[in-house]
Amino acid sequence: MPVDPHIAALLSMLAESGAPPMYEGSPEAGRALYLQLTHGARGPEQVVPVAGTEDRTVPGADGDLRARVYRPEGDGPFPTVVFFHGGGWVIGDLDTHDNMARSVCRGAGAVVVAVDYRLAPEHPFPAAADDAVASARWVARHLDEFGGDQRLGLAGDSAGGNLAAVVAQVLRDDGTPLAGQFLVYPAVDAEGEYPSRVENATGYFLEKDTMDWFYGHYAGAWDDAKDARLSPLHGADLAGLPPAVVVTAEYDPLRDEGEAYGRALEAAGVHADVRRYDGMIHGFFDMGAFSPAARTATDESCARFGALLRK
Repeated sequence: MPVDPHIAALLSMLAESGAPPMYEGSPEAGRALYLQLTHGARGPEQVVPVAGTEDRTVPGADGDLRARVYRPEGDGPFPTVVFFHGGGWVIGDLDTHDNMARSVCRGAGAVVVAVDYRLAPEHPFPAAADDAVASARWVARHLDEFGGDQRLGLAGDSAGGNLAAVVAQVLRDDGTPLAGQFLVYPAVDAEGEYPSRVENATGYFLEKDTMDWFYGHYAGAWDDAKDARLSPLHGADLAGLPPAVVVTAEYDPLRDEGEAYGRALEAAGVHADVRRYDGMIHGFFDMGAFSPAARTATDESCARFGALLRK
């Protein structure tokens, strides 16, 4: 189907702004632009309501990391979800993804712990993966401080979906029980060739050149693109991973690899609820204020993840 008309209007506005592509600028400029397009463009009436939030720190692989805890309405105990933001491991932070974390909290009925891991190029691969693992391990040991029961989930979008998938594999090997993983248009294969990377290479917010810019800053010096900490699709054994909700978008360069990961999970005997949202683009989880269809898709996906956590 065509791109959702509300999102198409947003894409036209961005194209007409005359701003240079992110991949032509510095990481600092990219971070400022992304913050402006997300947190900076969000009015108070567009903030997804939750019962409360708390800024704190959690341990990372090399020191404390900023984190934000979101609590849902109602009485617990609740599942706890560790959330990793997207942004190609180079841009993004707690504020750019504040509304997405709120959507997961509200829609899944879970306490969400959003973690602000270290970014590249200042901290290249595997720093983000190491931080994600360390923080999730710590949250798993302190569930009584968060949701209050033993249900632990992982969630993330794009590069954050990559980190959630990586953490799921490591925590499975640790023997840490996981109730589910929520992978929203995840980047799971650094080297693969997929039709969606060609079909959707330009014009749909995330572009192939920007993806290359992200990977170059994060893992350009790494010589193994199939390292499972970078490309979780190539994990040696996917059996025994937690059930997954995998969300993809029709007009997204990452569409095909996300769906390939869902198929690989199913082939390994893991339940994978994979759904492609037609008419959507990469980043639609933060476009609900502009697009009713994006809001419906986001709400539906978060509710499916909440149901998975409670099975």
